[in-house]
Amino acid sequence: MTDTPLSLKNISKSFQGKKAVDDVSFDVKPGEIIGFLGPNGAGKTTCIRIALGLIKQDSGTASLFGQPPGPHAFGRVAFLPEERGLYKKQTARESIAHMARLNGMSAKEAFPLADRMLDKYGLGEAKRKKNKNMSKGMAQKVQLLAAIAHDPEFYVLDEPFSGLDPVNQQVLENMVREIAERGRTIIFSTHVMEHAERLCNRIILMSGGRKVFDGTTEEALAKAPRRLVISSEDARLKDTISAFAHTLTERDDGAFGIELKPDADNHSILEKCVNAKIKLMRFEPKNATLHEAFVALVGENEAAKMHEGVV
Repeated sequence: MTDTPLSLKNISKSFQGKKAVDDVSFDVKPGEIIGFLGPNGAGKTTCIRIALGLIKQDSGTASLFGQPPGPHAFGRVAFLPEERGLYKKQTARESIAHMARLNGMSAKEAFPLADRMLDKYGLGEAKRKKNKNMSKGMAQKVQLLAAIAHDPEFYVLDEPFSGLDPVNQQVLENMVREIAERGRTIIFSTHVMEHAERLCNRIILMSGGRKVFDGTTEEALAKAPRRLVISSEDARLKDTISAFAHTLTERDDGAFGIELKPDADNHSILEKCVNAKIKLMRFEPKNATLHEAFVALVGENEAAKMHEGVV
């Protein structure tokens, strides 16, 4: 696979005069796992629909495998839409086989494949259960299996973790890892940063219809404030460390929580304490999170939408 699976160049799109996507550009390279992140209403789903040719952009260009979205990409792309839906009267195996056949697989291949996939992912007993009789989580897993059954090159998953309980979220994370191990390319949108932290080697952050960050997970985490928890019985500690702190908070357990200044580092703080002969009881650097990086990039109010689920 040498063609670039997806390329968006200066994409903009408005609905009823309101700009949903504003001059967004990015490429998805073969073999990448990309987390497409941002709160509801950030423009993620609109970008995905434009990328797949489901809606037309107002300006800019979109391409799948080097050409405008169209029949040439048939069978090469898996798409799990944000809006879930299965034919209610079909069984689980029929749903998976149906989608596999739509993507070029014969019935002789599709039904045994559906059975194997259902067995593998703990749904063997649901093979002949009608979709209308399934739980929400079970139906969502069946729809995902239907979307990926034909083993394409490029996977586009729109909010795949939404509505799943923690156990099934973990199952889905494992599925994404298995797909990636086969050398496939994956982009998934989500407003839950933790999934992207565990799975992705690249992050694209959206806010208010614009791209605000595009880089590796490590580069994104570097945008977050650096934090440290430190404690000592020595009363001089607060004065000793205050020069390094952007914020300094005394915790309920008596330790100090520090958000470091940009020019400060843990080694300098430790060295200052050692030179002052302050005996430390606790010196614990805190790992940055993607949510903290997002807050640093867009501010508290916009970042709060990640949890509120508002547009």
